[in-house]
Amino acid sequence: MIKLVAIDLDGTLLTDAKTISDTNKKILVEAKARGVKIVICTGRPLIAIKEYLAELNLLDADDYSITFNGGLIQTNTGEILGKTAMELADVTHLHQLLTKIQLPMDVLSDALCLQFETAKDHPSIYPTLNKALTYVPKTIEGLKEEALYNKVVAAVNVEYLDQQIPLIPSEEYERFEIFKTRPNLLEFMPKGVTKAFGLSVLGERLGITPQEMMALGDEANDLSMITYAGMGVAMENATDGVKSAANFVTKTNQADGVAHAIQKFVFDGSDLI
Repeated sequence: MIKLVAIDLDGTLLTDAKTISDTNKKILVEAKARGVKIVICTGRPLIAIKEYLAELNLLDADDYSITFNGGLIQTNTGEILGKTAMELADVTHLHQLLTKIQLPMDVLSDALCLQFETAKDHPSIYPTLNKALTYVPKTIEGLKEEALYNKVVAAVNVEYLDQQIPLIPSEEYERFEIFKTRPNLLEFMPKGVTKAFGLSVLGERLGITPQEMMALGDEANDLSMITYAGMGVAMENATDGVKSAANFVTKTNQADGVAHAIQKFVFDGSDLI
């Protein structure tokens, strides 16, 4: 029996226009009414998903989200259940790396986004991808040890990003979790911090086992939770790697794939849509 449904946003729950369809909304509201935990799992901070949580009636004290790709596990009212952030040494190291390979660098610090000039000819497009944050220009010398550093991102034209990614030395993948969360967005997280890690922390708190979870996603940062959950679901528009790892491939994000999977595996095929 599925007791918790973990859902990625972009390319999964959201349409290409960044909206939640009426069908997906109806199914998720019904799932919550039946006692199923609906958990948004995203790379974004909580402030950047509040409008979606409100749409889905997920703003109660016993509603939960996993944000920063597993870096924060929290209630949707803001209580933090688990937190893993980067050290200043990690941020400094990534600043050197991204300067060397000429990729832009943004550092998420809760609702702030610290912007660095690491690739003058290829500026960050992150402000166009995430408009809910406050953007602050920074220099690496101006950072403080005690500040919060949730994650580092490189947001740039997809063709250029794909050209530069092979320049990242293999040892960096031993030090950080490195993955694409959108075609034009590369993210760096502390090693071991993934959406699956977030689900393990939340599941232990709620007394829900991996076998009682379903996870839905489309990109590389969703792979960990799709393999962790008892029912891993890939969107039809997912990457080949995610599809290969999943137990089931549902419809696309444009065709209410989330609702289709929940109806099939949580509602036992009962016809609500």
